[in-house]
Amino acid sequence: MYTPDIYQLENPNSIRAFLKENAFGILINQTNGKLWATHIPMELDYNSEGKEILHGHLSKENPQGIAFEDNTEVLAVFTGPHAYISSSWYDHENVPTWNYTAVHVYGKVKIIHGEAVIDSLTKLVDKYEQASACPVKVSELSKATMRQAKGVIGFEIEITQIEATQKMSQNRDDHNYKNIIQELAKTQSPSAIAVAEEMKKLRK
Repeated sequence: MYTPDIYQLENPNSIRAFLKENAFGILINQTNGKLWATHIPMELDYNSEGKEILHGHLSKENPQGIAFEDNTEVLAVFTGPHAYISSSWYDHENVPTWNYTAVHVYGKVKIIHGEAVIDSLTKLVDKYEQASACPVKVSELSKATMRQAKGVIGFEIEITQIEATQKMSQNRDDHNYKNIIQELAKTQSPSAIAVAEEMKKLRK
């Protein structure tokens, strides 16, 4: 991923916090000579050997899983809130641009089986059921319902490289930076407002 130095996100804690908060990504690999991409949640974790991984699952009907058997390299792409930045918000002439955060995770994928799949599903459900009034628990699902787990391929991606870009108008002076935040807040777009809030954190 091409990233100018000024926009490189290098803080490991910030990157990992981002991955945990924006775990719905795009898994990309090459299967049968073609590029394939699937939109799925992939959770950051550690395996039994203490190595950092992403874990997830996809349908056995998905051809993308065929290549997993060869422990091939994959790319997982994650993005956060993003917003159009109008150059009319500057105090000088310039071109419009886009603010965003993106993380690319590279690694070797392997298929997991049995209890490892159930453990992965349990962690996923527990994370997203926290705010539910009546949380669903995998351990409490019936045997009939859990048979659906046989229809998925569980996988782990052992991470080999992470690239991260955080483009949040870092190249602007304080006056224009603050004005961008104010204009984003006026848009009433949840994504634009989220970008404005992130910009506030970066420059106080």
